Amino acid sequence: MADMSIQIGTRLLEDHTITCPLTEEPADARTVDVFARVITPRGGEDFPYLVFLQGGPGNESPALFPSWMTTALTRYRVVLLDQRGTGRSTPVDPESATAEYLTHLRADAIVRDCEAMREHLGAKTWSVLGQSFGGFTLLHYLTVHPESVDDAYFTGGLAPVGHRAEDIYATTFTELRRKSLAYYARFPHHRDAVAELVELAAAGELVLPDSEVVSVSRVRSLGMLLGSDDGWLSLFNLLEQDPRTTAFRHDLAGLLPFGARNPLYYVLHESSMADGVVTDWAAERAMPTDFAEDPTLLTGEHVSREWLETVPGLRPWAPVARELAGQPWNHLYDPVALEESGARGAAAVYVNDAYVPLEFSRETAGFMPGLRTWVTSEHEHNGLRASDGAVLAHLFELADGTRLR
Repeated sequence: MADMSIQIGTRLLEDHTITCPLTEEPADARTVDVFARVITPRGGEDFPYLVFLQGGPGNESPALFPSWMTTALTRYRVVLLDQRGTGRSTPVDPESATAEYLTHLRADAIVRDCEAMREHLGAKTWSVLGQSFGGFTLLHYLTVHPESVDDAYFTGGLAPVGHRAEDIYATTFTELRRKSLAYYARFPHHRDAVAELVELAAAGELVLPDSEVVSVSRVRSLGMLLGSDDGWLSLFNLLEQDPRTTAFRHDLAGLLPFGARNPLYYVLHESSMADGVVTDWAAERAMPTDFAEDPTLLTGEHVSREWLETVPGLRPWAPVARELAGQPWNHLYDPVALEESGARGAAAVYVNDAYVPLEFSRETAGFMPGLRTWVTSEHEHNGLRASDGAVLAHLFELADGTRLR
């Protein structure tokens, strides 16, 4: 039974909340609530389910209708799952969360929650759409419970398997170097604008409305914007402004990544790149020499430990974040299990992906011969959302066999 249902136009929304064990240990009585919203189109009451696993970690699913929803609803009932610790699932706060507790918010635990929700909905199997970190979670799903997954759809989410976190980040720095230089080639005056921001930050003169004194590393993290289809435009509009104005500082606050609204994105980010390793601030350790010497080279999904001191919303998380940096993470993926999984479906692999490197994605795809791969430079990492359903439709056709590439 649904907790609540509401009709919006031709779509029925049903909300479900279930209680799941925090861990697999029988003696551990701790639980978490897991929330999901099921969206059914008119006439689609007998459609199979497609569960959407959001990117992140630490981000909830969209509450209503993301741009790709219309395409999905042509053949599926869509399950928007708030992964544990996010949205309307049991939240976490820095006052009560321990590092040990946060180790149970990774892909392996999310897959257990998915299995519980699938059984709650009465589905023998379902299909899964994994965006970015959601694709990493889907890859673990196929490693441990391939029998539950009909079609698997990945968008920018074929996780590196068995690689050191620092090697993965080294590759993403290479892509951010290329993106930074390409942006400056289009807008040469903006390299001077970034240099001015760096000088202001180094002097402690760049202060946000929440009183954050923006550090140089925070300024450089604006490179995250270059990892999406239209992010360059946001960066352009920002750098055209006078950095000493109130408008600029408000806009800067809205564009900086790894903020206080979704702190788990910062705290658990490097763990999402950990397949049986200790991360130990891997992005910092992987930074190339030219990045260390030239602060106008922008960074991307690279967390900095100094933000635990400089970003007000992250300071309360400092003790657990530092402890997690030394956590020996378990393996999430098994190439043999993936090859034997019989996984089928399709994956969008973005040539210029700033977050999930192309070479690792192609290697991972090779472990699943039944998965059809579309390698494209048409979109950046956010192609699922930015394409208004075109990327998802392409994957459906690949999985159906009505499109070959």
